[in-house]
Amino acid sequence: MEFKVNDIAMILNGTVEGDGEIIIHNISKIDDGVPGTLTFLSNPAYIKYIYSTRASAVIVSTDFVPEGALSCTLIRVNDPYTALAELLKMYQQLKPARSGIEQPSFVSSSARIGEDIYIGAFAYISDSVIIGNNVSIYPHVFIGDNVFIGDNTTIYAGVKIYADCKIGSDCILHSGAVIGADGFGFAPNAEGPFSKIVQVGNVILEDMVEVGANTCVDRATMGSTIVHRGVKLDNLIQIAHNVEIGENTVMAGHSGVAGSSKVGRNCMIGAQVGISGHLKVGDNVKIGGQAGVMSNIADNSTIIGSPVQDHKDFMRCMAIFRRLPQMSGDISDLKKWMKQSEQK
Repeated sequence: MEFKVNDIAMILNGTVEGDGEIIIHNISKIDDGVPGTLTFLSNPAYIKYIYSTRASAVIVSTDFVPEGALSCTLIRVNDPYTALAELLKMYQQLKPARSGIEQPSFVSSSARIGEDIYIGAFAYISDSVIIGNNVSIYPHVFIGDNVFIGDNTTIYAGVKIYADCKIGSDCILHSGAVIGADGFGFAPNAEGPFSKIVQVGNVILEDMVEVGANTCVDRATMGSTIVHRGVKLDNLIQIAHNVEIGENTVMAGHSGVAGSSKVGRNCMIGAQVGISGHLKVGDNVKIGGQAGVMSNIADNSTIIGSPVQDHKDFMRCMAIFRRLPQMSGDISDLKKWMKQSEQK
């Protein structure tokens, strides 16, 4: 697909500075641009590339002031990153959508299927499943008994959704995600082996939830594991049984939340964060990468470290930690001086 720069600017409510008749046929990175492509500038660290990029047009903020000659056309918008996101979303929607039920696949006679559906080859739709309108289910997906899937949801290849789980509207589940596997519940046994605690709950993903590739959300022991509206989970995340994730929280890859912990709304959780079980993390909390959360966290906190502490305290501690070799030498010299003083 091809668009003129002027057309793109109109879609983004932006203004053109340069040749608006240039034809754009693809997207590129600003440091690796080629003619005929569109790129964007939002991170100040990449400003230097705008003077050398070969991309034909660059989306910039309205207050960007060039300090040298430019060979590209500018599209000025309030927020370049948001503008690019909207443009990519529109581009994705323009692609022809798949439709129909491919064979071989299995759809139970008791399943209720909505309109404008796509079910890929080798997908398996179990008994009493309810699937809404405009849902895309890619090949090798398994959907267990009594699962509900809302409208406009996309389930990519290889996803497994166990029985009784509920998936909201406008959700995206990426390849390899597992929704509703058993929680990690075992009781010590006096005879030696652990006894499995049967997990009889389910998982509820509310509307507009995105689950990354190979991420697991375990079913509750009793009741529901709940991922609320607007939550975004990265790849390779573990959400344990009876966990609750608040609205619009985002969590980066390799993180995990242990059983029965509650994470609040609008939280930002970095990569490789571990949250212990039966804790409460408040609303609007920011947790730095590789943090270890071992106690309750108050609303609006910004924390880092393992165990976690306030990020300002952590930075002060790190500043001291980096000086420990020198401090150790200073202490050794001081001890020698004190010993010599005592001998005198």
